[in-house]
Amino acid sequence: MQLAMTTGMAYIVDDDAALRDAIPWLLRSRGIPCRAWESAEAFLADYSDEMSGCLILDLRMGGMTGSELHERLIERGCAMPVIFLTGHGDVPLAVKALKRGAFDFIEKPFNDNELADRVHEALQHEQNRRWQDGMKAAVLERLATLTEREREVMERILAGKLNKVIADELSIAMRTVEVHRAHIFEKMGVRSAVELAQRLSLLGPPGSR
Repeated sequence: MQLAMTTGMAYIVDDDAALRDAIPWLLRSRGIPCRAWESAEAFLADYSDEMSGCLILDLRMGGMTGSELHERLIERGCAMPVIFLTGHGDVPLAVKALKRGAFDFIEKPFNDNELADRVHEALQHEQNRRWQDGMKAAVLERLATLTEREREVMERILAGKLNKVIADELSIAMRTVEVHRAHIFEKMGVRSAVELAQRLSLLGPPGSR
């Protein structure tokens, strides 16, 4: 599901003072709020799990590099999309960064429109990820309210089995299956087996629930 508006902030970490002036000016002119830091160490000192948006990191900086900062943030559970900037065109470093989940890798000097467009896309990506995380948490919360018997019935409903078959398999009355089915739909906030399957698909394969 795509959300209509992007929110969040662009966090810029670059030891080049000229770029710390130019990039915020560019992004703010496109309606993107941003903040800038002169070093990875300074950003880490201010970093909070509450930050939402995307990161624009200079790959090679004095002290901690952009790549090292990315690793530290991953270790802290940060999932914000990262756009690396580099003036060196180092392909192995680009491949390594992308394998670690970097959103993009842009060479300096960059095209203003290209950078602004990628930042917009990164912010949309982050917004969608947070929306999906919120939906998963809501489904898991509802799933936790089911009793063990209701889960047994639910798995059989998802397998497309009729109430009579479910009743035979669980050695219970068909009326009891009907009552469990009604409770399951009510607790999961759905009106049909199809809707139930769609909601649970947010959690991935059955083994991951």
